[in-house]
Amino acid sequence: MKKILFIILSLMTSLAIHAQDITGSWQGELDLGGQKLGIVFKFSKNAEGANIVKMDVPEQGAMDIPVDISYLQKDSLNLNVPKIGMNYSGKMEGEVIKGTFRQNGMSFPLDLKPGTPKGPNRPQEPKKPYPYQTKEVTFSNSSANVTLAGTLTYPVGYKAGKRVPIVLMVTGSGAQTRDEEVFGHKPFLIIADFLAKNGIASLQYDDRGIGQSTGTFKGSTSADFAQDAKAGISYLRKDKQFGPVGILGHSEGGLIAFMLGADKTVDFIVSMAGPALQGDSVIAEQTNAMLLHYGQPASQTVKKVREGLSKAPKDAWLEYFINCDPAPYIRKITVPLMAINGSKDQQVLADSNLKKIEELLKNGNKKNFIHTYPGLNHLFQHCDSGAGDEYWKIEETLSPEVLKDIATWINGL
Repeated sequence: MKKILFIILSLMTSLAIHAQDITGSWQGELDLGGQKLGIVFKFSKNAEGANIVKMDVPEQGAMDIPVDISYLQKDSLNLNVPKIGMNYSGKMEGEVIKGTFRQNGMSFPLDLKPGTPKGPNRPQEPKKPYPYQTKEVTFSNSSANVTLAGTLTYPVGYKAGKRVPIVLMVTGSGAQTRDEEVFGHKPFLIIADFLAKNGIASLQYDDRGIGQSTGTFKGSTSADFAQDAKAGISYLRKDKQFGPVGILGHSEGGLIAFMLGADKTVDFIVSMAGPALQGDSVIAEQTNAMLLHYGQPASQTVKKVREGLSKAPKDAWLEYFINCDPAPYIRKITVPLMAINGSKDQQVLADSNLKKIEELLKNGNKKNFIHTYPGLNHLFQHCDSGAGDEYWKIEETLSPEVLKDIATWINGL
């Protein structure tokens, strides 16, 4: 999800090392003329004692951005992130770093104070102790020598042998933990909690190379992630604790759900904003939605997307995604399918993608449910514009109506 949204930003860079006395987290707000953007610089040392600086921009979901250090002394500093044209220089005055933030020829005052920003309010997050049992589990994709670590959540009042349905949850694009944490939200934790309270079990897991899962995330593609998900389904079937085994995927996870549905790996599918168009078209539509949001003409085309990406450094995930057409998978699906989007989704547009799913589904399954929720964004939150710059500020993690419909639909199969 995050990877699709911020596809233009490449934030990896190397570190330069100098002596420092400034330590810990320092935060400030950029005033961009009516809009304020929080910036956090985190100063630390690695295992060898070398100095490291990383930058967070929480409202944009950008965390732990590596920063070059031009110099870093007890009373002054100069920092750079070359690939996004950013420079910050400042001088200590009392307990405040007075400085200037520069990016692409523009300058803004930015004063930093020690401390970390207060976390956003997320009222839907469940608090322990939960009224249900959870279990830490692992399963393996032996073909890739990858072990996936996750959380198995049992329904309230579950007893061994009870044939309740279970869903394997597959995250959106970008490196994700089992809760699909993004912009301070934990959608999969919210879903697992709601399903457990409505008689449905679930399994969430960290992406390969992330959290407690082994393997390497970088260089992996949707096809690789589909094999990881398939290993999770196989684990649940062999475990024989549950009844029907389904898959719930968000964004890229929806694409993976289509892949597993096509080869009859699962008993049912929940696709939350899963793309039905080929990847290059998804990116073109997404870019045009962003351009319109910022008052610019919707001038992006598939040709321009491909021309632009041909000049960028090679990325295995992106190359696979732009050439991946979900249509052949969707045509083969015969199991019950719930495909949903928000009307204000600017990443996987509802009209074009759900229409395509309806055109491709020829199975006549009366249990299929295809629906657009008015006023919801890509994360299925109630929103104003649907743009990504709202995600952090919205307190709701996931619409109660969507949660209720997912549980009702699965229990009705």
